[in-house]
Amino acid sequence: MFDMLKKVLAPIGPSGMEEPVAAVIREELKDYVDTMETDALGNLICIKQGKGENPRKIMFSAHMDHIGFVVTGIEKEGYLRVTNVGGVGLKVAQTRHIVFPNGVNGVVVSEPVEGSSMMKHMFVDIGAQDKEDALKMVQLGDMAVYAPDCFRLGEHRVGSPAMDDRCACALLVKLMQTIGDTKDTVIALFSVQEEVGCRGAKVASFAKEPDIGIALDVTGWGDTPGTTQPEIKLGEGAAVKVMDRGSISNPQLREELLECGKLAGVKTQREVLPYGGTDASSMQTSRGGIPVCTISIPCRYVHSACEVIDMRDMDAALKLLQTYLAK
Repeated sequence: MFDMLKKVLAPIGPSGMEEPVAAVIREELKDYVDTMETDALGNLICIKQGKGENPRKIMFSAHMDHIGFVVTGIEKEGYLRVTNVGGVGLKVAQTRHIVFPNGVNGVVVSEPVEGSSMMKHMFVDIGAQDKEDALKMVQLGDMAVYAPDCFRLGEHRVGSPAMDDRCACALLVKLMQTIGDTKDTVIALFSVQEEVGCRGAKVASFAKEPDIGIALDVTGWGDTPGTTQPEIKLGEGAAVKVMDRGSISNPQLREELLECGKLAGVKTQREVLPYGGTDASSMQTSRGGIPVCTISIPCRYVHSACEVIDMRDMDAALKLLQTYLAK
């Protein structure tokens, strides 16, 4: 699982530019699914046909995109003005290393202003001498992300930017590689543009008409000093979502997933998140509506350059989902 995680964390893929991530996943799944397609938005949709009579269609969705910065202007001195792509936290972005798809590096900095800074006070230093020099390296509209940097913390934990939601992409790849034949048809959706409005899952669920939708994503943490909510701890198992700001999970599906955790012999946590949302919100309201739930990987420091997860929670989530499909 760790090797797979490193593979999907490596590509640069801000919202709307997810193809490098999709290319890695295609290579991993080409021998494990019956069909594979990329739709007009860039969603990668991998389908394994069910072998049972009247198989249901179960869609699992993990998003490939990553929060980032987009160039909105270039100062005469060569500094870049940027705005956010998705939920960038200004405090945690300060003096962070970012990288553009063409390999240009930069440092995000804020002007020294009194009070709280805003995005209009942020700029990026790419080492340019002036505007003309900067334009040789980047253009208006170019996007950058926190520089890839996957590293171990102790025995079980891993830190990296883009853990939201590449860890779930790695989880879904592993699920598709290990489930074998299933009674139900399994649709593995690797979605795009989740960080800017769950757009990919909206069109994919409309097109494929799943009977059940399960989002795979990260969730917040409550186990560091001064942080107690949500009541989620790293290393205590996959979280089964009750609700967040985007969706309320179907109670029957939620309880079935919790029961599958017990059957699999793994730890689970009940999750109530007072903010945020996942692809479940889009799947839930597709066409006439479908029952949905979210399986979450507990993650510290979400939307930062050092998002931290526990590999034991990844393994627990995999066993839970394998049990669900077998059941």
